Amino acid sequence: MSPEIVDSEQAWVAVRSRDRSFDGKFVTGVLSTGIYCRPSCAARHPKRENVRFFATAEQAEAAGLRACLRCRPNDVARDEAAVKAVIDAIRTAERAPRLEELGDLTGYSPAHLQRIFKRETGLSPAAYARALRSERVKDALASGATVTEAIYDAGYGSASRFYEERKMGMKPSVWKNGGAGATVHWANIATTLGPMMVAATDKGVCCLSFNESEEKLHERFPKAQLQQGGDDFQMLLDQVVAQVEAPGRPHNIPLDVQGTAFQEAVWQELRKIPEGETRSYADIAAAIGKPRAVRAVGSANGANNVAVLIPCHRVVRSDGTMGGYAYGLEIKRQLLEREET
Repeated sequence: MSPEIVDSEQAWVAVRSRDRSFDGKFVTGVLSTGIYCRPSCAARHPKRENVRFFATAEQAEAAGLRACLRCRPNDVARDEAAVKAVIDAIRTAERAPRLEELGDLTGYSPAHLQRIFKRETGLSPAAYARALRSERVKDALASGATVTEAIYDAGYGSASRFYEERKMGMKPSVWKNGGAGATVHWANIATTLGPMMVAATDKGVCCLSFNESEEKLHERFPKAQLQQGGDDFQMLLDQVVAQVEAPGRPHNIPLDVQGTAFQEAVWQELRKIPEGETRSYADIAAAIGKPRAVRAVGSANGANNVAVLIPCHRVVRSDGTMGGYAYGLEIKRQLLEREET
């Protein structure tokens, strides 16, 4: 049997898109340079006629090729084991391990470990630990714990440490009590895409939706103090409206959003999609290191409360069709068309 893998066209598509979900499934042999690489190798793409695909590194080496020193394709299994070991260490430690400690645990240098962990999970080890602690706080609050109990049980050394990490976002008591104690400024304004609801705390925009009423805002924040308008809010609102009318422009509009560690990783990846481009749910799943979690990516996409600012409209089905959108496909189509112009 030939060592070259059967579906070479699918493999070439994976190489062209640098799809990390294919790492470990095959290697790319470049005959003109005599090396073989991971599908996700960041090196310049070779010409198609110079490429052969092999199921394993051993088969590529038997054909006379040597491993790429940039992407180290024969380290895939070791990288996966290192990432798993780091996740286990973070989940079981009483305090977040330092990067140097994790490097000693895995045998990698701290800098290299940081790179492969972020490549596989979308987060640095420190960010992963913060997201995990924050998620534990929310779970504890949902189970009836007090705010203080939830913070300390999640592994924070102090309440102030928790608030420092949550520079964006409501305090845990607000999460638990439906916005109690928070002031949410809001407005329902006409745009060329239809009526748009915008709401914000003093931290940033917490809701951007289309064709929704004030009642829906009450459902999201049932115990918050809702205040229509406001001078500072109007300045923020003007920025939001301008962004919606021209969604392809970069922006630095502050957001006040929270989600699970997985949701936040998805949202972070959505914000990396260049204007005028789209990605599939499978692309996003692969990019955050969870290639099998396509359905979960769809759910995280739907849990986004700030349309346009976190551009969930840039996600389409694998066949290129638009798929669903919470506010209707016509709005999604218009947003995509505006970004292409």
